Amino acid sequence: MGEMQANRKLLRIGGEDREAFLQGVVSNNVTGLSQMVYAALLTPQGKYIADFFLVPEGESILLDVAADLAPAVAQRLALYKLRAKVTIEEDDRLHVIRGLGAPPAGAHADPRHPALGWRLYTDAPGDAPEIDWDAIRVAHCIPETGAELGPDTFILEAGFERLHGVDFRKGCYVGQEVTARMKHKTELRKGFVTVDLDGTAEAGTAITTEDGKEAGQLTTVAGDKAIAYLRFDRAKGPMRAGDATVTWTP
Repeated sequence: MGEMQANRKLLRIGGEDREAFLQGVVSNNVTGLSQMVYAALLTPQGKYIADFFLVPEGESILLDVAADLAPAVAQRLALYKLRAKVTIEEDDRLHVIRGLGAPPAGAHADPRHPALGWRLYTDAPGDAPEIDWDAIRVAHCIPETGAELGPDTFILEAGFERLHGVDFRKGCYVGQEVTARMKHKTELRKGFVTVDLDGTAEAGTAITTEDGKEAGQLTTVAGDKAIAYLRFDRAKGPMRAGDATVTWTP
């Protein structure tokens, strides 16, 4: 058994219109949902509200989201529900378990990256944490709510295409127009990347160029690597963050 994620909340989406309803509001394709999908809920302006996993379970879909974002997600989904035959309820019965290695029966592969292992929804609690998940996230530049993902985030700057969290062929959803325009009409000028650190600096430290111009910010630090939000036009050559030299290799 893996580690229990106590900071997650499960919403159970039921009703005969559940797939069609979610298809119109989330960033990924959920038509004919047969395995775990990673997706986001966006504002009409294309900004991040929440990211989550959607998991088919019998006659309902589990939505696995950070606990502190669950109320906003439930509220927003209820707002969009209108006359759709959909129910939205908290599920406090199941625990969210994650782990690496051979997955137990009923587990789902994390769709973002193979290094993130598997996730399981069960009424049995998991073991004590032993895995440095931040180090895994930093190595593969996998953003997390509260560290990288927030209200000003555009999901393409956060790598959602690489993380299989957005579908550009599915048609309309809330925030789709802005996301599609960023994909097809502009080159990303900012975004999250993994950088190397020589020296010490904490998450939240500003990154500057050699001549003192603002270049970005460290968001998660793990050893001599970190996730950073960078302005790509200024992220050339060595940069500074606190007492550390920061380098990015595109």
